Amino acid sequence: MSLPHPPPPAVTAPKETWRAWARQTRAPLPDVSAAVVAHLRPFLAGRGVRRVLAYRAMPGEPDVSALDTGFELLTTRTRYRPERHLTLHPWDTATEQSAFGMLQPPATAPRVPLASVDAVLLPALAFDRTGVRLGYGGGFYDRLLPGYAGLIVGVCPSPLLVPALPTEPHDVRASHLATETGVHPTD
Repeated sequence: MSLPHPPPPAVTAPKETWRAWARQTRAPLPDVSAAVVAHLRPFLAGRGVRRVLAYRAMPGEPDVSALDTGFELLTTRTRYRPERHLTLHPWDTATEQSAFGMLQPPATAPRVPLASVDAVLLPALAFDRTGVRLGYGGGFYDRLLPGYAGLIVGVCPSPLLVPALPTEPHDVRASHLATETGVHPTD
C-alpha cells in the first residue's frame, strides 16, 4: 500500500516551498527509470531523433542513461565563469564527479554545439501540464535553451506533474512530458 502524496502548494507559493514539496513527494517514490526509457525510446525514434542531450540522474530522477543504446547521448558540464552556463559534451567523456555528486566531463572535454542536438531531455523536481519546469534554482537550462528549435521533453515521475507551477518570463517550457505512464504533449 502506497502512502498518499502531500498536496501541492498553491501556485502562488514561493518556488522554495514548491521545491520542498517536490523533494518530499519524490523521496518515497519507486524507481521508474525503466518505464520512462521504454516510453522514450520509441517516441524519440519515431521522430527521427539521433542526437540527444540527456542528463546524469540525481537521486530521485529517472535515469535515462539506457538510451545510450540506439541514440548518441550528450551530457552537460556546469560552468560558472564568466557567468553560469552549461556546455555540451559526448556522454562517455563524463569521468569526473561534480559538486552535485554526479559524473560530468572534465573542463577540457570536446564540446558539442546545441544546434546539432535533435532532442533535449530535461530533468526537474516537477513539471506542470503546460511544460513549465521546477528546477533546482540555478537557471542553467533557462540560459541554455532560449532559441533552441529542437524537441524539449521534460522527464519526471507522474506524481510530480501538477496542474500549474509558478512561472517567470525566462522559463523555457517542454513541448512533451515523459513519465512512467508515457510521453505526452503539453497542454
